[in-house]
Amino acid sequence: MAKKIAVTETVLRDAHQSLIATRMPIGDMLPILEKLDQVGFHSLECWGGATFDACLRFLNEDPWDRLRTIRKNCPNTKLQMLFRGQNMLGYRHYADDVLEYFVQRSVANGIDIIRIFDALNDIKNLEVAIRAAKKEGAHAQVAISYTTGPVFTKEYYVDYAKTIVNAGADSICIKDMAALLTPYETYDLVKALKEAVDIPIQLHTHYTSGLASMCLMKGIEAGVDMVDTAMSPLALGTSHAPTESLVAALRGTEYDTGLDLVLLNEIREYFMGLRKKYMEEGLLDQSMLATNTKALIYQVPGGMLSNLLSQLKQAGKADQLEEVLQEVPRVRKDAGYPPLVTPTSQIVGTQAVFNVISGERYKMCTNEFKGLVSGKYGTTPVPVDPEFAKKINGGEEIITCRPADLLQPELETLRKECAEWIEQEEDVLSYAQFPKVALDFFKKRRDAKYGIDGKHGNAEQEIHPV
Repeated sequence: MAKKIAVTETVLRDAHQSLIATRMPIGDMLPILEKLDQVGFHSLECWGGATFDACLRFLNEDPWDRLRTIRKNCPNTKLQMLFRGQNMLGYRHYADDVLEYFVQRSVANGIDIIRIFDALNDIKNLEVAIRAAKKEGAHAQVAISYTTGPVFTKEYYVDYAKTIVNAGADSICIKDMAALLTPYETYDLVKALKEAVDIPIQLHTHYTSGLASMCLMKGIEAGVDMVDTAMSPLALGTSHAPTESLVAALRGTEYDTGLDLVLLNEIREYFMGLRKKYMEEGLLDQSMLATNTKALIYQVPGGMLSNLLSQLKQAGKADQLEEVLQEVPRVRKDAGYPPLVTPTSQIVGTQAVFNVISGERYKMCTNEFKGLVSGKYGTTPVPVDPEFAKKINGGEEIITCRPADLLQPELETLRKECAEWIEQEEDVLSYAQFPKVALDFFKKRRDAKYGIDGKHGNAEQEIHPV
């Protein structure tokens, strides 16, 4: 039976997040938005993830303005965002009133599809976001954070998929952020999920290990409904499979995407210009485009690998990288086998570095690692050994409820804290996620509006990367 494959284009979000640390400004997107809108993509993934932080922190851009601009210039295509469940776009759990308001404003400003995930695959951390998305009339897509390990069997993923359906999701995404999928594993997983659930399934995988195009093809043969790709100038490496190549591969088959290769090649020419510019500016490092199969050995995502090396260099211990890579799976096992994605990748990786450079495992523990084994981020895929948890957190009580249930409503408090800077109702949500960074942005915005010597001016403030 013929089955047209739907394509989500990631060039406006995950592609540049993966290759140039999310530094594509809206000015570079504007000239090509109208053509992207003409293609007929299933969706344009253009917001959420790290874009919100990068806009405020590095690009001196209002992320809400960015969303409104894309919406205005792409009236015919669904806009999609990535959302970390109860973490929203930040790094802590937020109270439900803040989460619900964020979803409401996201949809009001132009988002159609919200891809929601949790780093621990803990459905408790997703339920409020799913309900909020559906209440606003958005499509609630829930992502399975894909990883490998003794507990992560097909049965594990099928059970989680059924839980996702019961929670009210409209579709499921297999989110292979670390490029751990192999082609035949992809085929088996998609086949099992299609037999178990009745909602559409999307496949998201990165090119880091060099397998993405093969995984997409086997996923398509197994019955996947939608796939994520990136325009070729910002594809490959730590990004995604190239859009044009997949469209060409499926052309004339039962899976034909129906997308116009001539139009796609016009769009390619534009992004080739940007690629050249980013290389000249030093934003696009050739090493990000190289194939790296270490992820398959140590389950360490590409971004986590560079972060570990950076931490070791700062400690003057770069020669101990191999020891740290071997320690990561051990720490992950001790912590209940969390998938390695933000924020758990940073938590596990940093603890592995501490274990190696201190010469004694768990002699020093970060507060985040203590929180992870204590249930403050949710329920881990495998229960943490009680004796180990006691050793790490000093006998602190383990949280078994939904962590956000312990939070008081905080929207009104946040409003009061940033009241003098609010120029649009969404500003409180920017402040909620990145208080210092948002305040620095608000001050710069006011300086630009009133001038340095204006009554609100503050010439001392700059946005500082942290």
